[in-house]
Amino acid sequence: MSWSKLKQQLEGFLSPSLKGKVEYRAQGYRYLADKPGICYIMVDNKNVLNMSDKASFIRWYQTELEIKNDPDIQIPVTHDEIEAVRKASKGTVPEDRLIVIARSRKSSELAKELLSAQASLSKSNFVVVANQFLSTSIEESIESKDIVLNVLALVDRRMGKKRIVNMSEQMKLKHPIVQYFYELRRNTL
Repeated sequence: MSWSKLKQQLEGFLSPSLKGKVEYRAQGYRYLADKPGICYIMVDNKNVLNMSDKASFIRWYQTELEIKNDPDIQIPVTHDEIEAVRKASKGTVPEDRLIVIARSRKSSELAKELLSAQASLSKSNFVVVANQFLSTSIEESIESKDIVLNVLALVDRRMGKKRIVNMSEQMKLKHPIVQYFYELRRNTL
């Protein structure tokens, strides 16, 4: 599918409150037909999501420690996760430390997922992911580990107000760019 048709379809699914605010852009090279051009998403004429640029508007993480020590990332811990730590330690760990250990384990897992998602994002081809988005359901796109699919689903008009409001806990565990687009969409409700 050509870029102009793809862009037209993506903009057709864009939420009415974000029309004119969110734009899909592509920079192609006429004589390099075998290589994909650079695609990016702009919000209020600012390049917010560029697949190949790690110094974009949204913060990109470089190490697991940086993610674990970021105070903006809040990691909720369930009762089951605390119980798993209690069983693993055979009850020898004080109660207040169980939460700290469970949060640390979960943050390590999430940091690894975040870094792998970021690495795949820098290698991804926006056109391929956008075509995949057009052929999958909103539920699959929002549950996906792919950052671009998450972003496209969040700005989609098929995401209702109630669903957006009820996703706040789920969004805390997503990449900062996904959180940015979630807040953008939530602020337009």
